[in-house]
Amino acid sequence: MIIEGIIWAVISGLMLGLYALPAKFTKGFQEENTWGLFFMQTMFLVPILATLTLMKGVGDIYSTPAVQEVLPVMIVSAVLWGIGVMMWGKAIHHIGLSLGFSIFIGTVILVGSVLPIGIGIAKSGVEGLPEAPVLALILLGIAIVLLGILFNGRAGLVREAEEKISNKDAAGKSGKKSMGAGIAIAVIGGLLATGFNVAFTVGGEPLGEAVAAAGNPPWMVSLAVMLVVFLSGGVIMAGYFGWQITSKKAWGSFKTPAFGLNFVLIFVMAVFHYAASVGYGYGAGLFELGPVVVYAIFNTTCVVVAVISGIYTKEWINASSKARNSLYTGLSAMVLGVVILAGSQYLSTKKGEVEPAAPAEAALPDA
Repeated sequence: MIIEGIIWAVISGLMLGLYALPAKFTKGFQEENTWGLFFMQTMFLVPILATLTLMKGVGDIYSTPAVQEVLPVMIVSAVLWGIGVMMWGKAIHHIGLSLGFSIFIGTVILVGSVLPIGIGIAKSGVEGLPEAPVLALILLGIAIVLLGILFNGRAGLVREAEEKISNKDAAGKSGKKSMGAGIAIAVIGGLLATGFNVAFTVGGEPLGEAVAAAGNPPWMVSLAVMLVVFLSGGVIMAGYFGWQITSKKAWGSFKTPAFGLNFVLIFVMAVFHYAASVGYGYGAGLFELGPVVVYAIFNTTCVVVAVISGIYTKEWINASSKARNSLYTGLSAMVLGVVILAGSQYLSTKKGEVEPAAPAEAALPDA
């Protein structure tokens, strides 16, 4: 179960790390066109198609009294998550793919890894805490992840200072504003994006029971939760990008001859983004500390892939060795932190604490 969960975390992290890459190859679109169309597809088109195609008894599942009771909390949490993911897209625009992913996902790992522990304490008091050695490893791993976030932020600031020196015109001045704003957007967005964990933790059990009663396999609990979360968060994103496209008079950009190609590229982004969440949700439900360990492995894999993608697309080609070394140090710290978190799972297993958990109790990420 543990190995299978980790494999799902890695596969899903690869998909999430690559999902934004096709956006670099769209033509004739402004930023608002690309991300507006992406969020419409990933928040509405793909989840609705997947749910109606794969899941049986959709109406019965959501009309269950226990599900109706938790829907308000799920919706509010999903709206916060939607705002966070929207800010993620803006952060990538400001500071690039590799740095945007590193800071945003690092923040998500930091908060999201602590969140399941806090929920456990809320439900069971101090008995919800892991044993002291396991808890110590978890906290150490989280601290090292935080150190990685700081190094990634430093890498961006060093790169910005170097660009300002090499370009003393107005572009250099706006670069500073863009970099500082991008880092802030990535951190705040990462904090808000953990609303997905809250929504899944609250709705996982009642939706899991309803999904099973309708004759669906356990992994479809992820689909049931994500339909609520994606539709709720998508409303916020649709309103925001509708306003952005209107204010910047970008509706005409959809008439580009490359619209067909752009639509396909963005649809691929949407499928990868959605499938990554489904894969993670299944893997995280395979063992007790899955929402902590699988969550961190999933997101760190995403960061590694995104940084490599950013390097491949030459985001850091003009950066000095000082800036790149800071980026690599930050990434290495995040990987080390995740290894330590995985070690906490191993130690917990050795102590006989971990029992297989139902997939319905998993906590999904921000995607």
